[in-house]
Amino acid sequence: MLRHIGVNVRDLVQAKAYYDMLMPLLRFEPHIAAEDQFAYRPINNEPGTSLFFYPALEQSPYSRHHPGLQHLAFMVESRAAVHAVHTKVLVLGSEVVHSPQVFPQYRPYYFATFWLDPEGFMLEAVCLREEEGT
Repeated sequence: MLRHIGVNVRDLVQAKAYYDMLMPLLRFEPHIAAEDQFAYRPINNEPGTSLFFYPALEQSPYSRHHPGLQHLAFMVESRAAVHAVHTKVLVLGSEVVHSPQVFPQYRPYYFATFWLDPEGFMLEAVCLREEEGT
């Protein structure tokens, strides 16, 4: 299991404001809040990977199509949670890449939504439970 992932961002303040609104829906809580970094960990000390954000020391455009980070996927407990995340990212003004839907090409019952954060990082909320409806 990965212990943590570090991500560089162009605007630390903007990123923190965005992720502070989003991460509770993904079952993460604030872990570190400092001038030069912030981080989230799985809620209630559940096992999982923490996510750290740092200011980028070099400015350059990001593309998920270049070598490097392609996307981050967050497991959620239900299709309703996928829909709740989708609703929140719309409120936050994020660009939605894929609205909530089943992706049978990945595996049965793979229900997810994909969107871009303010940096252009593609994020995903996914539920792998067998549930009826969408």
